[in-house]
Amino acid sequence: MKIFLTGASGMLGAEIIRKLSEENHELMLTDLTPRLEEITLLDVRDVSAVKKQVAGFKPDYVLHLAAETNVDLCEQDPSHAYRTNTEGTRNVVDACRDHHIPLVYISTSSVFPGDKETPYTESDQCGPVNVYAKSKWEGELLIEKTLKEYFIIRASWMIGGWALDKKFVYKIVSQLLAGKQELRVVADKFGTPTFTRDFANNILPLLNTGQYGIYHMGNKGTCSRHEMAEKIVAFMGLQDKVRVIPISSDDFPLPAPRPRSEMIINSKLDSLGLNHMPPWEDALQDYIETNARQANKL
Repeated sequence: MKIFLTGASGMLGAEIIRKLSEENHELMLTDLTPRLEEITLLDVRDVSAVKKQVAGFKPDYVLHLAAETNVDLCEQDPSHAYRTNTEGTRNVVDACRDHHIPLVYISTSSVFPGDKETPYTESDQCGPVNVYAKSKWEGELLIEKTLKEYFIIRASWMIGGWALDKKFVYKIVSQLLAGKQELRVVADKFGTPTFTRDFANNILPLLNTGQYGIYHMGNKGTCSRHEMAEKIVAFMGLQDKVRVIPISSDDFPLPAPRPRSEMIINSKLDSLGLNHMPPWEDALQDYIETNARQANKL
């Protein structure tokens, strides 16, 4: 299979490349900031470049991973968020439409308003509360309006890439490796951790069904940020040395509002018998122990 990837330099891209390469698929890897020699420069905001590269490669699928995922930056610079996440997606969508290529779009659980007490399903109504999520949701709407053959796959609290990861888990790990003995962690925000390796392993089985539509793909289970931090401490063997103190999100103000809940459940994967995502605790333990051991930190 020939697969065209945008956003190949990111932490999810790294795992998807690994998985697709293992199965000997022919890949064209692109990114605005190529991290490897085999990654070609592509700015998805440049419509002519997008159309030229897609047309030249003639892929069986386009996997659109490229996005601005810095939530606070998006809030502070909405035009940048919409140019990248919405207009960039429009350019990819148009290229797929012109050449009748199915699209795989990676979206986010933050398209939901966050006020539901139970995990969101694929059929729940969207209502994003920040610029990042709005720009991603508008990408979803463009795809639904323009294409017939697409997979929109939503993840929540994406984790992976170890040092490539600029988000919550590696920030906590970095503090612990630096010797910090007290962590103050928000306890009133909830989500479904999604590990990039598990996500990458589950994409191809879904694509092979040909059952187009919107899917959730998170690890099994939900937690708060505080609960996840406690698990990180335990899996690093530091539970007797580090205190994890629960705090309110009001004590940790950020430029962008966050939904209270980004919890999701993989209802449609369940219906297809394809929900092979492991429990988040198991994935986190494997992630921490494998990467820390490789870094000679455990």
